Amino acid sequence: IVLENVVDDRADVFMRVYYQDGGESAACGNATRCISALLTAETGNRAVRVQTAAGVLKTHARDDGRVSVDMGPVRTDWESIPLRHQADTRSLPININGLPRPVAVNVGNPHLVFFVEDAVVAPIDEHGASLEHHPLFPERTNVQMASLPGNGSIRLRTWERGVGRTRASGSSACAVLAAAHICGLVTNRQADVVMDGGVLSVDWREDNHVVQTGPVATAFNGVIDASLLG
Repeated sequence: IVLENVVDDRADVFMRVYYQDGGESAACGNATRCISALLTAETGNRAVRVQTAAGVLKTHARDDGRVSVDMGPVRTDWESIPLRHQADTRSLPININGLPRPVAVNVGNPHLVFFVEDAVVAPIDEHGASLEHHPLFPERTNVQMASLPGNGSIRLRTWERGVGRTRASGSSACAVLAAAHICGLVTNRQADVVMDGGVLSVDWREDNHVVQTGPVATAFNGVIDASLLG
């Protein structure tokens, strides 16, 4: 994650996110919350606006120590995902033995969601790489396998484009709640999304914006030697 000077005066900072393979992500909810927490600690401003390639994301530091970020609107039309050609984004023509047809949504970047019986044992490692590069997605896609345990929460495992399987993904958590609601699997527009790395609370508002809220923790601090940037 690299912070740069803003090019939009509505924002406080520009955030650029690189994948492990060197490509860039248009938006990253977890990264946005982390950057927001750092700037709040530095400036005292509890409402931080982070500019990304997907637009300006508004964040808010809550009294309980968690940070919320408005990830913007959920897009469901095939051109905005984007797909290579027109298709029903609620039931894509992707047939994998043992898996239902997936749902596609865009929350700052493309997401491909499978609803399975048990996300913990779903074959995301087996199919993640090929699905990321599926020819239907000209910009590749993130892949989610999710299940509904029946307690109002959603269990999620994620394969991120350019990275592989990750312990958590903020935009994926938002995408899976929206997809579940679109498919009629849930009636509530709010849910706790449980991932290997923790829990995010997601709220898909009536104005179509989706907000994620979760904790932030410091892993480490360090300094990069300037010679490494040559």
